[in-house]
Amino acid sequence: AGTAVEHICSCRARGSLLPGRRCRRSPATHPLPTPATPAMPSPEPMDPALERSFRGHKDGVSSVSFSPTMKQLVSGGLDGTVMVWNFKMQMRAFRFVGHKAAVTSVDFAPSGSLIASGSRDQTIRLWAANVKGESVSIRAHTAPVNSVAFSGDGQQLVTTSDDKSVKAWSIPTQRFKHSFSGHTNWVRDAAFSPDGRMLLSSADDKTVRLWDARSRACSHTFFDHSDNVGCCAFSPEGNCVASGSADRSIKLWDLRTLQLLQHYDAHGDEVHRIAFHPSGSFLLSASADCTLKLWDLCEGRLFYTIHGHEASANGCAFSPAGDFFATAASDRHVMVWRTNFDRLLPAEHKGLALDADPPAVAALPSQLPPQPPQLPPPREPPASAAECSSV
Repeated sequence: AGTAVEHICSCRARGSLLPGRRCRRSPATHPLPTPATPAMPSPEPMDPALERSFRGHKDGVSSVSFSPTMKQLVSGGLDGTVMVWNFKMQMRAFRFVGHKAAVTSVDFAPSGSLIASGSRDQTIRLWAANVKGESVSIRAHTAPVNSVAFSGDGQQLVTTSDDKSVKAWSIPTQRFKHSFSGHTNWVRDAAFSPDGRMLLSSADDKTVRLWDARSRACSHTFFDHSDNVGCCAFSPEGNCVASGSADRSIKLWDLRTLQLLQHYDAHGDEVHRIAFHPSGSFLLSASADCTLKLWDLCEGRLFYTIHGHEASANGCAFSPAGDFFATAASDRHVMVWRTNFDRLLPAEHKGLALDADPPAVAALPSQLPPQPPQLPPPREPPASAAECSSV
């Protein structure tokens, strides 16, 4: 009693079983069915299962992001490359080359036509998400860039850096808009709120700061962490924020009261990345202790511990519908997992199979989103794209 039960996941890559990928379910997560209803098993969630494993980076992988159409997955590597993985089996992956140092962060634009990447070479790049891999290079900071993230409407990009700054950029004009100043040490991560009205940032000064995106004023500072804060995120509804720290904890705050809502002694080492499930009911975390952990926020407890990587887990992201999540690690692997537990959630949070084509949705002319900006010819230094195989 009180001990966790390990389950061997049905881990698949191109249809083959991969040994050693384990999923540890937290104690008492799923009660046994009562003898009175033997013929009516409860709809218990299944364990997360490995669907694909990609390997193409020549060094550790720092970051992952799904395309909104679920046709592709992008990853950034310490080898200085950006990899675009295609979920259709017959399509090869593409390696985008242009950065002169490690790529620390990548993000797909909501339109699906652009990819942003940040690097230790102090630049950000905007890539066309196609085989040509054309890109625009922007000298963004005076120190390594730590994170890049698009706004919900895709019109802005926020970046953070070791130069202690948070910067917002206009995507249509590809120009600098303004800075958010206040952190006193390296800024590790930042994100726009779902409605774009607020900005959240975390830094090595042990703080998480909440900003007014329009006035650029810091509206609140959270001082609850005892060490560097490496990652932060808004909940899908925008009424809660979360952060992960080198103090090995995850914290969540209620933005209506600005009070600490939940605290988890989460990992055995630094928390590198967190991601909310689109339902807002779960949080995924990646840590230097090589594990991924899934947290049930409604119950306030650990739901699963996933032993999939053999080195530090650096990145994680849910698919737009939440039915898959991707992980990236220093073992050079990018893994895509089927959540499975999401079958208990409402239908709007269920998605497509990995190789399925997204459904066509008709829209009135007045409802059509603005066209994504067109990339001009690449600036110096030139970037190139080359094909490579996926595993």
